[in-house]
Amino acid sequence: MEPRIITRPEQPYVGVRAVVTLETIGRVADRIGELIGWLTARGAAPAGAPFLRYWVIDMPGRLDVEAGVPVAGPIDGEGDVVAGTLPAGRYVTVTHHGHPTGLIDATAALLAWADEQGLTWDAHDDPEGTAWGCRLEVFMTNPMEQPDMSQWDTDIVFRLAD
Repeated sequence: MEPRIITRPEQPYVGVRAVVTLETIGRVADRIGELIGWLTARGAAPAGAPFLRYWVIDMPGRLDVEAGVPVAGPIDGEGDVVAGTLPAGRYVTVTHHGHPTGLIDATAALLAWADEQGLTWDAHDDPEGTAWGCRLEVFMTNPMEQPDMSQWDTDIVFRLAD
């Protein structure tokens, strides 16, 4: 694991939100193709890799998540597709190579590493769980080009407090 601290500019995106559990999170991730189709129907294209954004996490219970696709500039949402902007700032990131089921362990290792470094997250406790300013899993591998999930690369990206 080679974590690094990066600076990201703000990034407009479109997404769909849902409240799920670890067992049902796939139903949100499965909507990424739908989002890309939604953009294509409007003459737009993704401006980067799709992601899952975690808003609130209560691990034994619920996850408030959003499947998103970056866009080149602001675009209006429609229906259950919302438009937003990922915040600019300093982030901690690491690339996980392997099946997405390994993301929980990779995330735990990244959190432990960051705590050892004395880094502070853009997060706070909420009655619903831990609310994150920006916590992402960015899917760097296109499943159409690499169907073997054990060969996927996923960037884990967490915003640091200002």
